[in-house]
Amino acid sequence: MSASTTRIAVAAVLCSAFVPTTVSAADEPAQVAVYRAEDTLSVGKDSKPDADALLRKLQWKPAQFDVACSAEPLTMYDRLVRFPSPAPSGDAANDSVSMEWYAARDDNGKRIKAPAVVVVHESGSNMAVGKLFARSLREQGLHTFMLHLPYYGKRGTAGRRPDDRLFVPLVQQAITDVRRARDAVAALPDVDTDCIALQGTSLGGFVITMSASLDQSFDGVFIMLAGGDLHGLIVNGKKDTAKAREMLEDRGFTGDRLKRLLWQIEPTRIAHRLDSKHTWLYSGQTDQVVPIENARALAKAAGLDDHHHITVDANHYSAIFHVPTILDHMVARVRPGS
Repeated sequence: MSASTTRIAVAAVLCSAFVPTTVSAADEPAQVAVYRAEDTLSVGKDSKPDADALLRKLQWKPAQFDVACSAEPLTMYDRLVRFPSPAPSGDAANDSVSMEWYAARDDNGKRIKAPAVVVVHESGSNMAVGKLFARSLREQGLHTFMLHLPYYGKRGTAGRRPDDRLFVPLVQQAITDVRRARDAVAALPDVDTDCIALQGTSLGGFVITMSASLDQSFDGVFIMLAGGDLHGLIVNGKKDTAKAREMLEDRGFTGDRLKRLLWQIEPTRIAHRLDSKHTWLYSGQTDQVVPIENARALAKAAGLDDHHHITVDANHYSAIFHVPTILDHMVARVRPGS
């Protein structure tokens, strides 16, 4: 699909963003279908002691788990997929990981076998960019699964926000949830398990960088508007990053205390474990939220060459206008020859 055609498809997605769709239940034999999945996590030992120490904190004992699919009326997605978090927080609602399944279908509306992409959204509560990627990739013949990060979407608790002191544990939970999502998706019908890719934007980009660094389980990793050196990012960043800095300062996290906090979730500690031939980083040259210097720090740690670290003439927000081109670039790598 050409960039111009993709722009039309993206425009259609944006125009219909708030129009619920009715999906036939013919693909599912029951209102709720349950599938059995099994963790394939295989972290191994890293030769770098610091990386190995971080990996030990993020890994869990592989186990079998259930994946539930339910049809929900008047939603933009086909099914809601749920599975248990491998790093539970103690909040039952939050610990039931939720994903919106946008199913690939043929011209007759029948679900088809196709590659899949797990999509991880940005920090906005409406997850608009994540939904845009999920729906746009679905329009190009891919199954997409937009995962709700901890306390977002279906994982939220009405009228209550998580304690800010749980910032690091919740990011760590998100990292493990995304990795388990790969195995949850693999257990579902019509997913081509030969290709399950991963995409994340901004906050989602930081999370997926670490998820994909655990054991190279994803067949393609597409990181948008993220970087490394979290401490430098928080201290020097503007706009959304400045708000995060103020929140942390209000909780007493400054100086060395802030540095120690952020080191627990620093992507460059394990980014060397990414598959540099199947990882792409998209950065804005004038981004003030995630400055280009931080993007380059991540690219260097991951060993990405110029063909895998792609910069666009945009800031953190105007990069949305480059989404059609990025989508085409992604699809060509998830489905070569498409």
